[in-house]
Amino acid sequence: MQAYILKRILLFIPTILLVTVMVFVLLRIVPGDPALLILQGDDENTIETFTQQELSALRAELGTDRNIIVQYGDWMSGMLRADFGTSLFNQKAVWPQLQRRIPITLELSLMSILISSTVAIPLGAISAIRQDTWGDYAARVISLIGLATPNFWVAVMTIMFLVIVFNWFPPLGYENVWVDPGTNLSQLIWPALALGTSGMAFQARVTRSSMLEILHEDYVRTARAKGLGERVVVTRHALRNALLPVVTLIGLSVGGAISGSVIIETIFLVPGMGRYLIVAINNRDYPITQAIVVLFAVMVLMANLVTDIAYAWLDPRIRYA
Repeated sequence: MQAYILKRILLFIPTILLVTVMVFVLLRIVPGDPALLILQGDDENTIETFTQQELSALRAELGTDRNIIVQYGDWMSGMLRADFGTSLFNQKAVWPQLQRRIPITLELSLMSILISSTVAIPLGAISAIRQDTWGDYAARVISLIGLATPNFWVAVMTIMFLVIVFNWFPPLGYENVWVDPGTNLSQLIWPALALGTSGMAFQARVTRSSMLEILHEDYVRTARAKGLGERVVVTRHALRNALLPVVTLIGLSVGGAISGSVIIETIFLVPGMGRYLIVAINNRDYPITQAIVVLFAVMVLMANLVTDIAYAWLDPRIRYA
């Protein structure tokens, strides 16, 4: 197992390198000049009050006039020293700005995964156990609705429902969970629900399909023939083996939760990395955008590694050489 984990971590290196190249090149292909945006200010329709010399001087100051290979080399050498560079707009170091936003996005993503898994696994299991009953049909309809509904639409409808029906607007912003847990929960519970809707629906369907297959296996029938209670048969023998494909989905849902946080954080004004990424992209702030994308990639890779390790715990027959 240790050798397997080491190999997987070493494979992170080429993956991260590919991500850095892609995000670095794509940002510079997209139209837009950070120096021009800075000189224009908030209103791009205003008459230009700067000269070409001023524009060239600012480009030289920001370093965007250099060869793209040189820029990439400087950025990569800085990351190897744990230096993500300096923001092009506020001229502050990138890493300290991200440090206070990383826990917010992680908390929101983990909360959405926890909510979706807590609801989806029992829902899918009960749907399989009570196949072709009204409860099964209701669960399948709920799953289909969840799969067909975009997360951003759920977020907007959640806000409208709370405002119109209860005349209550969910608190915006972010309060540290260690300072005020109650406020923190009220701020993140609705974004987490909106973010986890599609994942919950998908996990419920996969859990149902996997449970239906497992319940017809010989060892389940043997367990029942031995006189074991139905609860023991379902939880100890059927559900544990049925969770293997679900664990894969939970690992993949980390990437979906992190990417989905970009829109959800913007709608609910959560000051995490996702919302900051939108601001950085609009401002063509290359260092911040690049740093956030790389951090997102590392989080997804780590989630996939944890998922693979969880397989061995769920099924002792699985061995990693």
